[in-house]
Amino acid sequence: MTVTLADVAARAQVSPATVSRVLNGNYPVAASTRERVLKAVDELDYVLNGPASSLAAATSDLVGILVNDIADPFFGIMASAIQSEIGGPGGRAGGERLAVVCNTGGSPERELTYLTLLQRQRAAAVVVTGGAVEDTAHVAAVSAKLRKLTDAGTRVVLCGRPPVPETRAVALAFENRAGGRQLTEHLIGLGHRRLGYIAGPQERTTTRHRLEGHRAALEAAGIPDDPDRTVHGRYDRRSGYEATLELLRRDPSLTAVVAANDSVALGACAALRESGRRIPEDVSVAGFDDLPFSIDAVPALTTVRLPLAEAGARAGRIAMGREEPPPGGIATVRGELMVRGSTAAPRG
Repeated sequence: MTVTLADVAARAQVSPATVSRVLNGNYPVAASTRERVLKAVDELDYVLNGPASSLAAATSDLVGILVNDIADPFFGIMASAIQSEIGGPGGRAGGERLAVVCNTGGSPERELTYLTLLQRQRAAAVVVTGGAVEDTAHVAAVSAKLRKLTDAGTRVVLCGRPPVPETRAVALAFENRAGGRQLTEHLIGLGHRRLGYIAGPQERTTTRHRLEGHRAALEAAGIPDDPDRTVHGRYDRRSGYEATLELLRRDPSLTAVVAANDSVALGACAALRESGRRIPEDVSVAGFDDLPFSIDAVPALTTVRLPLAEAGARAGRIAMGREEPPPGGIATVRGELMVRGSTAAPRG
């Protein structure tokens, strides 16, 4: 049964007019009253009607794009490509669509908040980018939100994120395991046996999948997976710098470092140079994603190229209904190994 404004008012023990004032933000309301109203809205999962012009429609002309960090080129490239496919006419009555980029900062709570806000605004489409947080309660909450969005007619596309079972969300998932395995196999093929690995945050699907690929390559080559040769951190340059110093402290004989992404790899390169090691003569370095700066690094980074712009554009077209979803609503997006100057055979 549809939850009404009157239901929210009854739950919060205020008048419907007070609920309207809180939700519209056009009249001062006591903080305690506002808190009660917003709590009732969340408990009842009340969906706020959009502007008057959209009341007769199932959805509005709003399109939400969720990213972890818009300053990270990984997300910036995808968001730009998505937006390029949803701009221009195509909304109701031929009007423009409004794309809103929602920066979660990697916070699971913010991710849920943005999904709720987009649901209340009856968004025409939502594109969620990047890996997911692997927490049982959060996974269940996101699944419930995606079901509500799709049930209300919102197209939902996951770009670079694993599928979410029991929802109608379309998933364009990156093959991070395969890419991680390719990188480590390349280094092993060059003769490396003492490899350090800088992983991303432990709770992220991207982190787990890339690390699983790395470990699969080690196992296939008969190389023991030493826990001391793996350090977790953020997906940024500083993390790569600090993690590399820690890896060298644990094992100064390392001949290669595999980084969770290219930004982390740049930090690793800086730490190696400061410690007096040459790249790749003393230590090889590999990244992931093939971000724009990777080829301009000195030496250029060996990495796995993910087609971020292509995947984002496809997600945008699917979200706008201009391209058919893949069979079963799921497609895997493979990366390509880019061998460059930052990796070489170990000396001796």
